[in-house]
Amino acid sequence: MFGTDRNQLRQMYKETWDKFLQKETLSALESQIAVVIQEHPEYHDFVVQIDKDFLPELGQANPFLHMGLHLGIRDQIETNRPQGIKHIFEQLASIMGSAHDAEHRMIDCLAEAMWSSQSNNQPPDEEKYLICLQALLTNKK
Repeated sequence: MFGTDRNQLRQMYKETWDKFLQKETLSALESQIAVVIQEHPEYHDFVVQIDKDFLPELGQANPFLHMGLHLGIRDQIETNRPQGIKHIFEQLASIMGSAHDAEHRMIDCLAEAMWSSQSNNQPPDEEKYLICLQALLTNKK
């Protein structure tokens, strides 16, 4: 999307949010980012504090990671890659009552697939990822 440099990624969020607040024209990608930021008012302060570290061992969620996972899920749904994710999402959104709530459920599966891929230095296991997502349909917590 914009590289792997943490500071560049966070700067993109900050600049996009600034442009959105100033009612400037946004690119298609910036529009997607702005929507995700809007949907997370609890993260608005962090978008402007891009230097802050978030330590999972202290129970701190990384808002940039969370919002990035939303963007990743949305891209997967739009392209239906892996094959079948769009159908799973539509069913889950119906069960959950909103697309955003469905994405929140799906984020754990995506994060696990990414972590496993990185830990094993292998491409993501799409079959295992889809199994995790499919399980969300029967486990409606």
